[in-house]
Amino acid sequence: MNYIGSKNRMSGFLLGTISDIVGDLTDKIFCDAFAGTGAVGNTFKPYVKQLISNDLEHYSYVLNRNYIGNCIPLPDAKYLISELNDLTPISDGFIFQNFCLGSGSGRQYFSDENGQKIDAARQAIKRWHNSGDIDDDRYYFLICSLLECADRLANTASVYGAFLKKLKPMAQKRLVLSPADFTYTNQQNEVYQEDANALLRHVKGDILYLDPPYNVRQYGANYHILNIISQYQPVTLKGKTGIHKYRRSLYCSRKKVFAAFDDLMSHAEFQYTFLSYNNEGLLSPDFIRETMQKYGEYDCISMRHQRFKADSDENRTHHAQNTTEYLHLMIKKSL
Repeated sequence: MNYIGSKNRMSGFLLGTISDIVGDLTDKIFCDAFAGTGAVGNTFKPYVKQLISNDLEHYSYVLNRNYIGNCIPLPDAKYLISELNDLTPISDGFIFQNFCLGSGSGRQYFSDENGQKIDAARQAIKRWHNSGDIDDDRYYFLICSLLECADRLANTASVYGAFLKKLKPMAQKRLVLSPADFTYTNQQNEVYQEDANALLRHVKGDILYLDPPYNVRQYGANYHILNIISQYQPVTLKGKTGIHKYRRSLYCSRKKVFAAFDDLMSHAEFQYTFLSYNNEGLLSPDFIRETMQKYGEYDCISMRHQRFKADSDENRTHHAQNTTEYLHLMIKKSL
């Protein structure tokens, strides 16, 4: 998934660096409190004792409920995917009616056929789950598979803040679901959809990994259609883009982020806390260092990587092609 702030390209660096600092991971509980698409948790899954995964957004919960929460094989997975692919597209579903041009909505996030296929698949998954034909593991596996395949064919530049006027070549391809395969382990992992500050008031472990939003762009706005597909409940849409009410993160607020981060550190009951944050974020490296030093020993590692661009060059606030990513470390005083 083309995702703002994804740590896919940094996963090897994070695994190697954290392992070098912490040592043997096999007896460690690892918490990914701002999990996003689950790239970091999925990297650590084969190596740790248990994973705790969390994110405020529902689409993220679905992705992590599959990739982190599912640990044992689903023998009928390919059959269920095949059943969804064989469904007849429908024209009375929420996605087609509100996000496809042929419905008269004026929006073109998906081709007409793909919008109809998304609706047919999502309604079938909901129906199978309500009737007891599939359990929770299969339910989230199927929605995760649908989300990822639909996202690849979305008619956007990257995020869902706007749609393109004409269908791009990728969006013209026919939606065919493929399984969102997950890593098999013997773990009993936990997946949450909570505010991270609330989460840390009731979970604890050995390694805490933090990758909060860096700027004012709310993920609920950027990926609002993925939330609609994942929840599939009627919502009130607004304006040309069809955005709806979404949850706002304190870490995207210029005024509230400082108190939120201090509160987060004060409740981090983990021996090691690692924070990914770059040099363009709302929190300065000095503030992060000073805050972490209040609650533990501090260190910092940095690396440069190519900047994610979801906007055109002329509209960008930051014009640099690369950004410096910091991995801040706090070793808790009281543990």
